[in-house]
Amino acid sequence: MGYVTISSDDGGAFQAYSAAPSNPGDAPGIVLIQEIFGVNKVMRDLADGYAGLGYHVLCPDIFWRIEPGIDISDQSQAEWDRAFELFGLFDSDKGVSDLKATLSHLRSMPGCTGKVGSVGYCLGGKLAYLMATRTDADCNVSFYGVGLDGLLDEAKAIRTPYLSHIAALDGFVPPEAQAAIQAGLGDNRFCSLHVYDQQDHAFARQGGEHFDKAAADLANQRTADFFQANLR
Repeated sequence: MGYVTISSDDGGAFQAYSAAPSNPGDAPGIVLIQEIFGVNKVMRDLADGYAGLGYHVLCPDIFWRIEPGIDISDQSQAEWDRAFELFGLFDSDKGVSDLKATLSHLRSMPGCTGKVGSVGYCLGGKLAYLMATRTDADCNVSFYGVGLDGLLDEAKAIRTPYLSHIAALDGFVPPEAQAAIQAGLGDNRFCSLHVYDQQDHAFARQGGEHFDKAAADLANQRTADFFQANLR
């Protein structure tokens, strides 16, 4: 476990937390996309968890263009305020560009088979959707992605497996947005959508206000099965 440096397509460089599988031999990769709190302990623990399932994992610092090294939590109002400030300053198009660079870097790393998927949470869930529409990632997973309803014009570009976990009571994705997402993606044979009744945003965030173990376990198992089917 540690950090690697990735070159951006416009001459910059940023850090990504790296986690490797313990078993020897080649393995697929996963680009893990952060929430609005940076590459914090929650993200590092997730990266280690996916590595434990047998994947090479990179979790890039997508806020580096604003401020490198953001590492905050959801445990204080000041941190929430800073997180939403960063969210407001974030450029999604540049973020996808940096994720493409991460995807390329991961595919070239020793021990990676070249098959690489992505998984993102919250803001990262939106970006995982954009990885599905704008990149050649082998598969992609969104946990309670925000803003997908405004990006459905890109859905026709999805040509690799895409999995979306939707919280029925998500305060950041109201019912009308959820209905639009289901209508916009439901007929695409590459898309699988799961709605979690009685769950709010970030139901899978360990230690979060809305964490629900049963729902998180179900979503995590579905994700593990999805990656097993599409990356192995």
